[in-house]
Amino acid sequence: MLIRLLSDRLERSRNSLRKKGFTLVELLVVMAIIAILLTIVSPRYFNSVDRAKETVLKQNLVILRDAIDKYFVDKGKYPADLHQLVEDRYIRAVPVDPITEEDVWVEVPPPDPEMEGVFDVHTTSDRQALDGTFYEKW
Repeated sequence: MLIRLLSDRLERSRNSLRKKGFTLVELLVVMAIIAILLTIVSPRYFNSVDRAKETVLKQNLVILRDAIDKYFVDKGKYPADLHQLVEDRYIRAVPVDPITEEDVWVEVPPPDPEMEGVFDVHTTSDRQALDGTFYEKW
């Protein structure tokens, strides 16, 4: 009777130990599922990050070009550089190019050789956008 009682307790303790953890096979299956999900999701994530950077670049170009045009209308000349727009409070700060992550822009002079200043701006990046065009042509 005592032996039977002890063997029952030993059997229950073994069963309770087995129920508390995961087997190696179960852990490998879960890791494989996570790896498959990551391979599906990660390209979409990085693509959406690139798309967001392109949207910010387009918006920054619109803001800078609009400020240049307003400066020209108000002053009758183009700004000497982009920092002139900040000094005269047409913009608060020169925006950062999200592609190069710098506040350096290509400043295009006016088509009229008699005029000076910044007529247009472009990014310094020579990379290709998701739609196949080059950022420097925007």
